[in-house]
Amino acid sequence: MTSFNRSTSRRLKKLIQIPSIWEGDRRPLSSPVSSRDSQESQGECILWVDGSQGIVRGMDMVSPDLGPEAIVRTLMRAMEHPHSPAKPARPQRIVVKDREIQFYLRGVLQDLDIAIDYAPELPLIDELFRSFADIVDSQIPNLPPQYAKILNEKAFAVWEAAPWDFLEEQQILSIEINKWDVGTLYVSVMGMLGMEYGVLLYRSEESLKRFRADILEDEESEQGLEAAFLKQDCLFLTFDQVDEDEDEDLADLPLSEIEPTFGNIHPLEGLRSILYEEEALVVFVALESLIRFIRDYRHQLYEEDFPPINRRYRISLPHPDETTKSVSVTVSTMPELAAELEEMAGFDFSDEDELDEDTEIRTLRDDLIPEDSFLSLGVISWEMLNSLRQEVNYHAGQEIQPVGDGLPVILIQTSRPKAKTVIENIQAAGGLKAICFNPGANPLDGERYDLGLLQTKNGDLFLFGEFPEDDPTHVEAKKKWNQRCQQTNGYCGLIIAKGLTGAARGNPGLKDMMALFEARSLSTQDLGIGTLQLMPQLEFE
Repeated sequence: MTSFNRSTSRRLKKLIQIPSIWEGDRRPLSSPVSSRDSQESQGECILWVDGSQGIVRGMDMVSPDLGPEAIVRTLMRAMEHPHSPAKPARPQRIVVKDREIQFYLRGVLQDLDIAIDYAPELPLIDELFRSFADIVDSQIPNLPPQYAKILNEKAFAVWEAAPWDFLEEQQILSIEINKWDVGTLYVSVMGMLGMEYGVLLYRSEESLKRFRADILEDEESEQGLEAAFLKQDCLFLTFDQVDEDEDEDLADLPLSEIEPTFGNIHPLEGLRSILYEEEALVVFVALESLIRFIRDYRHQLYEEDFPPINRRYRISLPHPDETTKSVSVTVSTMPELAAELEEMAGFDFSDEDELDEDTEIRTLRDDLIPEDSFLSLGVISWEMLNSLRQEVNYHAGQEIQPVGDGLPVILIQTSRPKAKTVIENIQAAGGLKAICFNPGANPLDGERYDLGLLQTKNGDLFLFGEFPEDDPTHVEAKKKWNQRCQQTNGYCGLIIAKGLTGAARGNPGLKDMMALFEARSLSTQDLGIGTLQLMPQLEFE
């Protein structure tokens, strides 16, 4: 048995001994209506009270896994650093209602001249724990108990569907419900920038527009942003990281590290992370219809233009009553509203920016691919190609005949926000036209390289990799690349993927792939720009 060291015993014996009887116990403190099996809801409370004076001297919440040492630690604080108004002291007598605790304390405290007794009842502690239980039970759960499980299931289904992969915040969907005093909800999806992930369900189009206008007006003012945030009228689902000590893109984390939060924002109520019964029903119907809509129109929503789509669904309620067993809803895209919000934000998509894909090469740039990206030359099977065409941001080339073992591809893997930026920059340049390799040289050290280049349809060349000319790994990969491109008649592809820092690094799955650009493979002769030489930068003092 662990006991105090001699110096600790001497220190505790110097405390004045008062003629008091202290009660001590350790009990579970949890609520039966907890919506999640969290560690916090399964904690135990250690309590030490002075029965003679009727005051609490020490209290701690601990994990049930901790041993009997925990009750001693709380007792030491109760003696040396008690809660106010108590003064440091040690008791004459301690009473507990657990025989194991009694025997344990007798061994640990044997040098402190404290009597350790057993009693089947501890009136003061019993009353305190009853009060704690009443407080816990009276707390309103974050979700109505009957809807907690199914709402969390729908939240994770939304996470798996990842609508932020193809819907920007201004690309609004409407969900017409006409039930529970709710007419139409206006859905804004957050997450394409890889910062905050969630779904906002605005109760009116006016509230959505007003919020957009307010944040554009006060985007430099923290107080202005907070005021605009609290003026929203919406229900919400957001996703957070379970371990907030880490700072990672949620999209790179496993599902076990993701935690959904539901709530409501209203100008008169402010923010609350609680849904009441009718609100929970509304959110359930909205999420279920959103999930079905994404499943049915995912490929169309990936297209660059926000298409007009309208679909009716009948949603069965999880706890139907005699009068209402299901609800008919209509989900629609709102291209006109999206265009209005884009104009409000100052986006410019004028026809003057459209470029002819036959534009000649204008410049060589190295600002497209992030420096820390993972890069590989490989191949994807024809079955995988068909899946990618259905699931990701897909940019088609000409008809490709499935010859050979698959489509040769360049894979570039980076973080989700950076991948999103790469995709947008390629799209802004008119799309991807060709992938090629070209010789390069450094005249200062005589090193020669094989430069991987991406040619966009506006004629720009972007450097995606520098490979030493004599690197055997690259030589072999380049040889296979050329052979596969010959089999496909020059067709190849570029895959942009997320998950650089997660378990999928170097081997992204379908879920991690964000875009596929089909292109042509160009030879050095086809490119016709000769050997590219590194130009030394001059330094001046």
